[in-house]
Amino acid sequence: MAESNQEMNPSRGAARPARLPDPRLIEAQVRAALEEDVGAGDLTAVLVPRDQRSRAELITREPAVICGCAWFDTVFRVLDPGISVRWEVADGAPVRPGQRLALIEGPSAALLTGERTAMNYLQTLSGTATRAAEFAAAVAGLPVAVLDTRKTLPGLRVQQKYAVLCGGCHNHRMGLFDAILIKENHILAAGSIPAALAAAAAAAGVGVEIQIEVESLDELQTALDGGAESILLDNFALGDLRLAVAMSAGRARLEASGGITIATIRAIAETGVDRISVGALTKDVTAVDLSMRFVG
Repeated sequence: MAESNQEMNPSRGAARPARLPDPRLIEAQVRAALEEDVGAGDLTAVLVPRDQRSRAELITREPAVICGCAWFDTVFRVLDPGISVRWEVADGAPVRPGQRLALIEGPSAALLTGERTAMNYLQTLSGTATRAAEFAAAVAGLPVAVLDTRKTLPGLRVQQKYAVLCGGCHNHRMGLFDAILIKENHILAAGSIPAALAAAAAAAGVGVEIQIEVESLDELQTALDGGAESILLDNFALGDLRLAVAMSAGRARLEASGGITIATIRAIAETGVDRISVGALTKDVTAVDLSMRFVG
């Protein structure tokens, strides 16, 4: 799964274009979603003649950044390969209210069966991409990377992290398996910050990032003295963030985190930290208002 993530260790600057996850993974995710919704069969679809065909338009009712086209396509391909989806936009594209996004054509029953699952993917992932685009715009022009976290919707980790990239932000670690983040309880279990750093260094494989979370300037100094190269500053006030940047003087990559909102992120970025992680990119998502309506 980690292959879908281009931004596991971002530094400073703009996000690179997103890369789609493996199509086999997308299909497996879609099949699981269809099993959840369709189960043994769509009971209502029997009302539609089996030979009836329809065309539908996909419309957005609000401004957004689109994401999830591959999942939308795959829903209908799995249900009926005879369905065609002709996109007029691509992932990462900004759209305006009333804009047509795609034309869908095929057997009416299959279109109706797949509509909700396909729309759930597109609306949720577009909501994630739109939120990411808002945060990226809030720090435009500043040399800072805005990152997501592991606070994703259950079962949508890969999809939402892809959407974050489409919105112009960066990915943090994909999960517990590809980077080390030493938090307060890890430090308590290890006995001290130096002990936790030493244990992590002994356990980490080649190329595995080690990051440690600190909650005060004193802990920051201890982490710096212990050779930490990546430090997460948890819930630091603006003044302390500035002091942290001065204390580090480039020795470690600094990441601000904790309760960051669209209203506060630019001031935090202006302190000089390298990265800002924002749980709201993926956990506080509002689905984009889209409509798939039959036109013939």
